[in-house]
Amino acid sequence: MPPATSTARLEARISTELHAMLKRAAEMQDRTLTDFVVSAVQETAQRAIEEGEVVRLSLADSERFAKALLSPPDPSPALERAFARRRRLLSAE
Repeated sequence: MPPATSTARLEARISTELHAMLKRAAEMQDRTLTDFVVSAVQETAQRAIEEGEVVRLSLADSERFAKALLSPPDPSPALERAFARRRRLLSAE
């Protein structure tokens, strides 16, 4: 027997016109109103999350980023000390 899926309830107040439109669209796709709304909301939420996680750079920013990857600056003294400490800690094991 597969494990039970946890669910949560979502309620929203909408106009009667929007309700009728959603119901009509669901019927046209031979789906329940709940299935239609959940599917549409899920697709929109996924798209919003993906768009929010994508980093968009201008052409100049992209070129600076590529240049930094291809020609990184010399390590700072603090970074050099951190690497030396790391080497000492790893060799002590």
